[in-house]
Amino acid sequence: MAGPASFGLRKRFTGVGIALCTIVLTGTVGYWLISGMRHSLFDCLYMSVITITTVGFGEIIELGAGGRILTILIALCGIGTMTYLFSSLTAFVVEGELTETFRRKTMEKKAKNLENHYIVCGAGQVGVHIVDELLATQRPCVVIDLNRANLAEIAARFENIIYFDADATDDDTLLTAGITRARGVFAATDDDNQNLVIALTAKQLNPQVTVIARCGELKNVPKIKAAGADGVIAPCFIGGLRMASEMIRPTVVSFLDTMLRDKEKNLRIEEIPVCWAGHRITELRLQDFPNTLLLAVRTGSGWHYNPPRDHVLEADSRLIVMTTPQERTRLEEHLQNRPLPPPHLPGQLQRAPHRPEAAGPGSETQRAETPG
Repeated sequence: MAGPASFGLRKRFTGVGIALCTIVLTGTVGYWLISGMRHSLFDCLYMSVITITTVGFGEIIELGAGGRILTILIALCGIGTMTYLFSSLTAFVVEGELTETFRRKTMEKKAKNLENHYIVCGAGQVGVHIVDELLATQRPCVVIDLNRANLAEIAARFENIIYFDADATDDDTLLTAGITRARGVFAATDDDNQNLVIALTAKQLNPQVTVIARCGELKNVPKIKAAGADGVIAPCFIGGLRMASEMIRPTVVSFLDTMLRDKEKNLRIEEIPVCWAGHRITELRLQDFPNTLLLAVRTGSGWHYNPPRDHVLEADSRLIVMTTPQERTRLEEHLQNRPLPPPHLPGQLQRAPHRPEAAGPGSETQRAETPG
């Protein structure tokens, strides 16, 4: 994947190389024809090179008026092209493009090592808060944006953040960011059309990835969902609800704000899937996690708020807990260790297997089949 800087640099040097080769080839053929084809092509190439580089060695081909005119043209074109080449190389180093290229290669190498990470497309006012929350909860992420000012702010605010100066709607950009290994994608640009294309592209490259998109106009929400977004957030709508809540229930809002901004405890409300079907909540041993509070259990049949300790988990149960990022990681690892299946599920009785008895001489079956 190539960003605008590396693409422009490659295009510039490619053009210079083609122009230089054309001048050398033209000079070589020209000298060969002017000499009446008496000299070898190597001698003619030698004449072209010493003319372009202004080395100043003696002529090995006798030149008439036509040869001198050709020499003047080759010298002017060649020296101009060489000057442009050296000035481009100087700008490449001085303007930091060499540093940018090395930085990009380093970022690509880091991105290749990520798994179950998140890709944030758009590093504006919304994207920067997404990155802040992901890093605060110890979730790896990659940032993509074409605005270098936004990326500079991201890099200054978050140390060792992985970011790319590229187009998030391009397949190669998302592949380099690890879309095939990512857990989720945020389409958080300022343009609804771009967010729609990002959602569509992400789902095509990885149908299993979760896509959350930003939407500026409420009328575009159904379109972005139809493009594949799993969730669409309208900041203006959320902002209006927040302002109303601030007025109506200020204590609740203050509690949530304090929880989110407390850097010491860093509590968050998290969602954790469990594969302990048939087991009771007490068997999870949540008491071993002192900073974790179970709030609810979500199943396919609905919500169970403040579930009792003997609540039986189902196959699709998800725990809604308040916890710290460190304990969330420990709890996820703990719950991944699947226990043995329970002896029986509630409401089910263990029954001995049915074994049909062999029909004897006095059995009902035999008496039914014996003619009277």
